[in-house]
Amino acid sequence: MWNRLQNQMTPRVHFVIADYLERSWIQGKRRLLLMAFRACGKSTLVGLFCVWLLLRSPDVRILVLSADLALAKKMVRNVKRILEKHPLTVHLKPESIDQWGADRFTIKRSKELRDPSMLAKGIVSNLTGTRADVIICDDVEVPKTSNSFGKRESLRERLLELDYILTPDGTQLYVGTPHCYHSIYAAQARTDYGERQVFLDGFERLVLPVLNEQGDSVWPERFPISQIEAIRTRTGPAHFKSQMMCEPTQILEGYFSADQLQLYSAELIYREAGGQPVLSLDGRRMIAASAWWDPAFGLTRGDRSVVAIVYVDEEGDYYLHRVIPILVSKTSSMDEATQQCMTVVEAVREYYLPSLRIEVNGLGKFLPSVLKRELGMAGLSCAVEEMTSKEPKNDRILKAFDAPLAARAIHVHRSVLNTPFLREMEEWRPEGNGSRGHDDCLDAVAGAIAHAPVRIKRPYTQGTRPAWQGGRGSAQFAKTEFEV
Repeated sequence: MWNRLQNQMTPRVHFVIADYLERSWIQGKRRLLLMAFRACGKSTLVGLFCVWLLLRSPDVRILVLSADLALAKKMVRNVKRILEKHPLTVHLKPESIDQWGADRFTIKRSKELRDPSMLAKGIVSNLTGTRADVIICDDVEVPKTSNSFGKRESLRERLLELDYILTPDGTQLYVGTPHCYHSIYAAQARTDYGERQVFLDGFERLVLPVLNEQGDSVWPERFPISQIEAIRTRTGPAHFKSQMMCEPTQILEGYFSADQLQLYSAELIYREAGGQPVLSLDGRRMIAASAWWDPAFGLTRGDRSVVAIVYVDEEGDYYLHRVIPILVSKTSSMDEATQQCMTVVEAVREYYLPSLRIEVNGLGKFLPSVLKRELGMAGLSCAVEEMTSKEPKNDRILKAFDAPLAARAIHVHRSVLNTPFLREMEEWRPEGNGSRGHDDCLDAVAGAIAHAPVRIKRPYTQGTRPAWQGGRGSAQFAKTEFEV
């Protein structure tokens, strides 16, 4: 009816979406995902769905969440215009103008509720105290919320909070297209991301790529094959696969990708077997540890004082177990150097560190003696090695990470997600000044990895193979007439 009022045709793909939304609601399915190609009109149809819900139940409360407030307000504005102009809903418009705002409105309803009929919010907005019967997550995953490891984790954390906002029998509807390989919309769990199940597990899915299984356009009137191929050529295969075929794909390319890291949550287990100490992590025995301290004092340059702790297992894999930013108290009567050393001593004790390297360039020259003093007072045996970095920082970082990342041999504890390490890693560039900001955590981890022993497991071989090189592998005796 609405399209007829607007003198517009209704393509078949819109009937598919409308049928999915109506049928899911009537059948009581309350966890929904609508993933359709760009410019499909999915947000417009979801707006009509919201109008339909308000017409059926004027007391329903709808929250629209988007990557930013402007995008969420766009859907609210669309719903308002439909309510004003649709012949079946004009009676719902409130008489008071203050109930008809740009980012929220309240229609005529029987109940006096604190929350409006429809409210627009950005995903980073404060939602404390908000309640909703329906939450529409419209394009919450966009490049600015998913183009780095840290942003993707933050987005997931924000979305998990929606369970505290939604009423017990409420509905969640996600609408969008994937913008990265580790998308919240992914249909398979990303085990390398630490997922055991997909983020939207249990959601009823409708996925509509621009091309069907036969390779035909699902909206030929607007997207003929020639135009689809032009879009593919213009945007490239990765963007096309992600935005038009709805397949989570890595789009943004940086030098280092945090997606190559293996996440784990296990803690160290220390035990003794046969009178020998054994340190294991995530079910694997550790055979070496490498700790690197990159110290800094004061806030003159804004550098951080960081300790990175890396273990090596029997297979030669690296386990980045902790990245510890060292903080000091300005009100303490103890000097800053001693405070930092005491924090490092606690790390040595907690993580069974047999040795630790300190970068002594500049301000760190006197720290080894202070650290040795504190270690002695704590009764801990730990070798302290002074390190002077003569190689350019970018070269150090590149050499430390390049090969292990390519081999997917770096495991990272989940606690590291709460540090700047991952952001620094994804922002780092080998040319120019490297990272676009600080890289203290990244540099400390590079130091720990670079000085960890390289261990290559020797494969078991049974017996020896015959030598194929001529004249090698067996002795040959020649007959001669000489007598010795």
